[in-house]
Amino acid sequence: MSTKDFVEKDYYKVLGVPKDATDAEIKKAYRKLARENHPDANKGDIKAEERFKEISEANDILGDPKKRKEYDEARALFGNGGFRPGPGGGSFNFDLGDLFGGAQSPGGAGGFGGGLGDVFGGLFNRGAGGAGTRTQPRRGQDIESEVTLSFTEAVDGATVPLRMSSQQPCKACSGTGDKNGTPRVCPTCVGTGQVSRGSGGGFSLTDPCVDCKGRGLIAETPCEVCHGSGRAKSSRTMQVRIPAGVSDGQRIRLRGKGAPGERGGPHGDLYVVVHVDAHPVFGRKDDNLTVTVPVTFDEAALGAEVKVPTLGGPAVTLKLPAGTPNGRTMRARGKGAVRKDGTRGDLLVTVEVQVPQTLGDKAKEALESYREATAGEDPRAELFQAAKGA
Repeated sequence: MSTKDFVEKDYYKVLGVPKDATDAEIKKAYRKLARENHPDANKGDIKAEERFKEISEANDILGDPKKRKEYDEARALFGNGGFRPGPGGGSFNFDLGDLFGGAQSPGGAGGFGGGLGDVFGGLFNRGAGGAGTRTQPRRGQDIESEVTLSFTEAVDGATVPLRMSSQQPCKACSGTGDKNGTPRVCPTCVGTGQVSRGSGGGFSLTDPCVDCKGRGLIAETPCEVCHGSGRAKSSRTMQVRIPAGVSDGQRIRLRGKGAPGERGGPHGDLYVVVHVDAHPVFGRKDDNLTVTVPVTFDEAALGAEVKVPTLGGPAVTLKLPAGTPNGRTMRARGKGAVRKDGTRGDLLVTVEVQVPQTLGDKAKEALESYREATAGEDPRAELFQAAKGA
């Protein structure tokens, strides 16, 4: 994709969010659209696959505050007429790719390495010669995948196999695009892969050459596998280590694990969206695990020592103070999820006082005696007093 197309592309429209959308709104919209259009859920649907790539590209830009800021500034700069020559009527030639430092961002769009300040350095130091004539390396495509972990795997970390598909150099033609391995230099761009075009007022932009599609080479006898593109779809299985402590919906970036680049360009990145199954006993709150433990009335009233299960480890014993109310939360330190620094959060234990459904004769007699002993106490007295005073 040309840098011009990149600047003109409306990523907000792709995700269906307004330009002032919050980070949370962007993340929510991306996750919804990614699920609907993911290739695994739309087998053989080319449109859904292209839509998924477009959604991922938009999220890579808008999901990063720095990239989003530069993208907004670039659209404001070039989307409303762009630069215009001053009163002197000087002529300028420059490559719009200089706006972003020439690197490629995740998802294949023009990169953000240089920032807006690089525009002026490139603009006024080039002269009439325009962009350089050498063919630039091309960064590999980013790949996005999803993985579902058990609750325990998410807490402790796991190594999982991921099967991924991406565009890689065609093996049939060794990436040349030519069946005989002898492509010729494109006469339109003279092998640079780029052509300049005027936009009025002596100002010109550089775009990928349409004849060779930015490759700088044209296949005399197009390869039957890649049809002259030099790239072919390839699948591979990779063992990926998911770090301990990941949460549901978290997006992990693995640098350099995406598709290989062209002409010596770097590999793209691999993005893994993690989904975590629920656990029948434990829950999670940030770096802490949660569990609800039933206790009897006498344990809550008189106090007791109760055993509490932990995730994947031995039980711990908590001392319940006399008069513990229903719903009170206690803390078992160091029994939670793994943090980024290797330490563990806590296990938050919530007490749930159990009311027996049936009572034996002795238990019923004991409770009758308890009722008689506390007959003068009204636990609702303060409630009614507060209601009258309100």
